[in-house]
Amino acid sequence: MSNLEQVITSMVELFEEYASQEGKKHQISVEEFKQTLEKEVESPNLKEKIHADDIKEAMEMLDKNHDGEVNFREFSRCVAALAKGYHKQKRGKGGKRGKAKEGEQED
Repeated sequence: MSNLEQVITSMVELFEEYASQEGKKHQISVEEFKQTLEKEVESPNLKEKIHADDIKEAMEMLDKNHDGEVNFREFSRCVAALAKGYHKQKRGKGGKRGKAKEGEQED
């Protein structure tokens, strides 16, 4: 299995795991997902790799259609925002919004 296939498969399986816990099939209640996300982000390994501003941005990706549920699209956007935050931290740019060096673009 290629690396990209592993990432895609993991994302879909994680969403399905969360979605199967309660409520509507193929959706996660916003409150339930926020609690799960906060718990997972609190893990020391992840917490030190993603800046608080990036976590906040990811949380804002939840429930864009205001139906009280997180669908796969909203989940994907949230995970992508977390990945973006991790990427910035790894490059040494975490928490420096709008302060890219001259000639560099923010992601």
